Amino acid sequence: MNELPDKALLPAGMQDGLPPEAANEARAAQTLVSQFDAWGYARVKPPLLEFEENLLFGTGQAVAEQAFRVQDPVSQRMMALRPDMTLQVARIAHSRMSHSPRPLRLAYSGQVVRVKGSQLRPERQIGQVGAELIGATGAGADVEVILMAVEALESLGVTGLSIDLGLPTLSPAVIAGLALKPQVLRSLKTALERKDAAGVSALSDALGAGATAALLAMLNAVGPAKAAMNKLMNLKLTPDANAQRTHLAQVVDGLLAARPDLTLTLDPVERRGFEYHTGVTFALFARTVMGELGRGGRYEAGNNGHREPATGLTLFMDMVMQALPAAVATPSVFLPFGTPPQAAKKLRTEGWRTVQALEQTSDAEAEARRLGCVHVLEGGTVRTLKNNA
Repeated sequence: MNELPDKALLPAGMQDGLPPEAANEARAAQTLVSQFDAWGYARVKPPLLEFEENLLFGTGQAVAEQAFRVQDPVSQRMMALRPDMTLQVARIAHSRMSHSPRPLRLAYSGQVVRVKGSQLRPERQIGQVGAELIGATGAGADVEVILMAVEALESLGVTGLSIDLGLPTLSPAVIAGLALKPQVLRSLKTALERKDAAGVSALSDALGAGATAALLAMLNAVGPAKAAMNKLMNLKLTPDANAQRTHLAQVVDGLLAARPDLTLTLDPVERRGFEYHTGVTFALFARTVMGELGRGGRYEAGNNGHREPATGLTLFMDMVMQALPAAVATPSVFLPFGTPPQAAKKLRTEGWRTVQALEQTSDAEAEARRLGCVHVLEGGTVRTLKNNA
């Protein structure tokens, strides 16, 4: 005999949000968006689904493998379920808002779904809150987005924040122009990802003395941002690489000038997770959480015909919530059967959370306890239940 499947069973990486955690996450997301709004970032609302060729074109190819695909029964075209919202906001900026003055500041909040999670983060549906600053080239744009992220997280009560800066385009700029074989490039990429100085040194015959020395120095320039920048400043670089280094130095100086108390570190060769970025990147951490609260950085927004410089920020709500105190349900007032609607409305206006009895009960206090209420309305007065006083 066949049995019905367990209706509570969900696909791997998917989970239900339950009280009070779901409500707390929603409030936190709204607080973050409100903080971004205070910095001048207007909210947009991209759709869950888009045509595949629009969502995953150009820089979207970096996340194409993470996108679920379905066929639209109306148009018979393939659609993709968004694995990230950054590229959607960039599309809005270059289509619906192409004539809006630059720099353009936009914010967003919503859910994304990915084909696979990771070993550290198996979740495949994630709440994102983020912002995009589009059309600004100077270091001031990077500084603004990072400072805004710090201020927004602190407004939630997140403490012990630190920022890890990166410059994933610096190593490619160092080796630009070298006629390296594909195997050498693959070996170099692996060595840099592993922070393997010996692996880089083993490629010195192909790289040449200058590039090898620069890459080894970059591997050594990891740690507190100011000290790491001092090491980078001693390198002899090509004009392109030097311009990138100068931009990074301006970002570091701007952040420390605004927030000298900020823990700021630097890893100039870190690339993982920043595949489509074109300049300074950053990741946000909290002392009490294992993993990133969010990340962002420089990229080029738009399509091949029209591209603009942009700096983006994405916060991962599941990780942000781990940095906050455990969720606590809001205390409720039990309203006995027959409570006048005007009285109930008055309590809610005053900020109370009410639970209305829908039928007559012999013991209002017992019913209040059964429903998880810690207050009960008696004779027009809110009374705290004795064992909760």
